[in-house]
Amino acid sequence: MLKGLACALPAALAVLLLGTSLCPAQSYPSKQIEIVVPFVAGGTTDTVARLIAQRFSDRWPQPVIVNNRPGGGGNIGAGLVAKAVPDGHTLLVTTIAFAITAGLQKQSYDAINDFTAITEIASIPIMLVVHPSLPVHTVKEFIAYSQAQPSGVDYASSGPGTSTHLAGEMFRTMTGAKLVHVPFKGNAEVLNALLGGHVKAHFALTASSLQYVRSGALRAIAVTTEKRLPELPDIPTVAEAGYPGYEISSWQGAFAPAGTPKEIVNTLSGEIVAMLNTPEVRQRLLHEGALPIGSSPEQFGVRFKSEVDKWAKVAKSAGLAGAH
Repeated sequence: MLKGLACALPAALAVLLLGTSLCPAQSYPSKQIEIVVPFVAGGTTDTVARLIAQRFSDRWPQPVIVNNRPGGGGNIGAGLVAKAVPDGHTLLVTTIAFAITAGLQKQSYDAINDFTAITEIASIPIMLVVHPSLPVHTVKEFIAYSQAQPSGVDYASSGPGTSTHLAGEMFRTMTGAKLVHVPFKGNAEVLNALLGGHVKAHFALTASSLQYVRSGALRAIAVTTEKRLPELPDIPTVAEAGYPGYEISSWQGAFAPAGTPKEIVNTLSGEIVAMLNTPEVRQRLLHEGALPIGSSPEQFGVRFKSEVDKWAKVAKSAGLAGAH
């Protein structure tokens, strides 16, 4: 009998260990899920986070909340998630600014080592737009015009270290355009100043500015993507205009704290990707100028690291303060 018991123990232990390894996925979620958005409510990233929250609420009985924690170019919200328990109940939904600021200055967290990538949610193209009063219609004309002005041409951004800022800095260093950066506190302020003619140019997210290009309130000179946009087939890319290698698109992605069990990361990724594949969500994102992506955790992890490396180099070559 003892011999039989001894033989049974390893098998029982194996079953117990197997059950333990499956426990994170089987018991998840076990409490409220908090989705941290490091920006103010009402923007495109906030909208995406609330779509995800609705998906989770429809699928699971546990409550899901969206916590907007703006400030520090997204660093305050990211810092909260970096310190959270890695059990899949605290998530970060953020933008390319997360990768850009990692190369601009040291943070309270390590963007690569303190987070686990879940999925790239959407890509948001950027386009160079000008106020209609500016006598330019092409990239070459814009560059020549800027170089002819004693003080150059001012271009607005939604804040230091944002994609709309770095797109301009990369353009300036690659083309020799004479540009002066004018930062604002968010995209709404930028558009007000641009539409009023107080600033003349902007590297704009299509999600917020496409409607003004369609109405003629702004003039699109070029898109910063690798290929032309279906919505603007007549507008060339910056690369087509003679500057190969120039490419930037903003993006939105989901992250969890480092150490979150792989089973839980895969569960989260699967739910978000499934949401992105629903016709209503795809149509809503496309209408807002965002292209649904839905990559795997592994794919997004590789892309995120390459983005951090890329923007660290751009920041350094542009001579931005704090770049390292």
